[in-house]
Amino acid sequence: MTKNFYEAIEGRRTYYEISKEKVVSDDKIKEIIEHAVKYTPSAFNSQTARVVLLLDKHHTKLWDITKESLRKIVDADKFSATEEKINSFNAGYGTILFFEDNDTVEYLQNEFPTYKDNFPIWSKESSGMNQFNIWTSLELNGYGASLQHYNELIEAEVKKEWNIPEGWEMRAQMPFGKPTSNPGEKEFKPLEDRVIVYK
Repeated sequence: MTKNFYEAIEGRRTYYEISKEKVVSDDKIKEIIEHAVKYTPSAFNSQTARVVLLLDKHHTKLWDITKESLRKIVDADKFSATEEKINSFNAGYGTILFFEDNDTVEYLQNEFPTYKDNFPIWSKESSGMNQFNIWTSLELNGYGASLQHYNELIEAEVKKEWNIPEGWEMRAQMPFGKPTSNPGEKEFKPLEDRVIVYK
């Protein structure tokens, strides 16, 4: 990895066209995830991030579950586009599932009632940082990824299929694989409208 931090941030893009071709070892993917989970900050050092890595048949099973869940709610004459989208995620090498441990969040709410309303917000912020760290690290290692949110649609069946603790709340799914095309140009709003500096 020879990119600097700025380049790594710039390089992290959304890739929808990905393949099952292996880029790095499964152990390396596990290392990326574990490093992010260990070092991503969390409020009160609560360490609420929970991550599940699905590879091979487990990755395929996830998107089969998602496809069939969507089939129940999408009109038949519109389902082909939905199916194509889900198949594009399944075409990747694996999927990372992001959860937050709500049992810990609720414990902190009880222990520190002054901040009760903030703990769920801080949990989401920490989850977002964890997602970004893993996403950027995957990009640095040659994988492309996207972030999906079929949470309420598939959470119950996912928990049942992979014995996920009930106290874990699903936040996102990240299919990843070797990019087969480059993302398009990204437009940026003027920074002077988004950043204010006083000196």
